Amino acid sequence: MVRILKKRGRDRLHVVAEILDIAEEGVLKTQIMYRANLSYTLLTDYLRFMLKSRLLEKRTYKGQVVFKSTPKGINFLQRYREITDIIHAEEEGESEGEL
Repeated sequence: MVRILKKRGRDRLHVVAEILDIAEEGVLKTQIMYRANLSYTLLTDYLRFMLKSRLLEKRTYKGQVVFKSTPKGINFLQRYREITDIIHAEEEGESEGEL
């Protein structure tokens, strides 16, 4: 079993997936910050990375800047969920004594 994935806190991929999930319908920066429980500085770093990677897009809606997951971001989120489902199934199998 790969116990490396069980770190204290959240890893970078988890935070990226969480932001993509929050921004699926389009949200304000402050909404992402509070719902993902990130500091402003950390959020800014993640948003910069995710915009550059084209996982998120920035739009203006009714005079406000809105962040929305792109199709590439949704694809990432779906793959992330599939992988975590596999890992959790493996962990449950191990806890039941299976090899």
